[in-house]
Amino acid sequence: MTEHPSWSQLTEDEHQPWQTLSSRQLVGGFRPVMEDRVRVSEGTETTYQYRPRGPRAVFIFPVTAAGEAVLIRQYRYPLRATITEIVAGGVERGEELRHAAERELLEEVGGHAHEWLALPGFYPQPSISGVAFYAYLALGVTLGEMAHEATETIERVTVPLTEAYRLLEAGEIQDASSGLTMWHARRLLVERGLL
Repeated sequence: MTEHPSWSQLTEDEHQPWQTLSSRQLVGGFRPVMEDRVRVSEGTETTYQYRPRGPRAVFIFPVTAAGEAVLIRQYRYPLRATITEIVAGGVERGEELRHAAERELLEEVGGHAHEWLALPGFYPQPSISGVAFYAYLALGVTLGEMAHEATETIERVTVPLTEAYRLLEAGEIQDASSGLTMWHARRLLVERGLL
């Protein structure tokens, strides 16, 4: 499966209850930030700052043929901390989602998947961002050489699936998007007798 049925629902509503009165860009570049003046209802206006709809990312939960979860430990500068996550990365302009997932799996953990299962997509911070995330479960993953970007500080961690879910339940996987992806993957892993 290359696409999940929920992905087609990650679109704008046909009818917009708020009216945009003015708009200006506060921050340009790869991660733009907008500031709009909007009319919420008759007599009620507000200023709203947000990242616009458009950027996309993929999240991949890799599982080896031996039934091990492949996690990463990554330093995150805004947190000033290293946290446990799953593989993820941005989708380049014009890139297909599956290709982005394959590229990120290879770059971050040196992985190749035998099978790809699409999981539900989601909005990670809908109150301030229009970014959409698309999740996959990658099965039968083999691991090889990693190809990290110069700005990435990533450690590959391979653990039994039961340990990965123990970490999730104990609150030790603190990246919300990783946790939600793992939560959606759980049912498929149980159905296949891997968990």
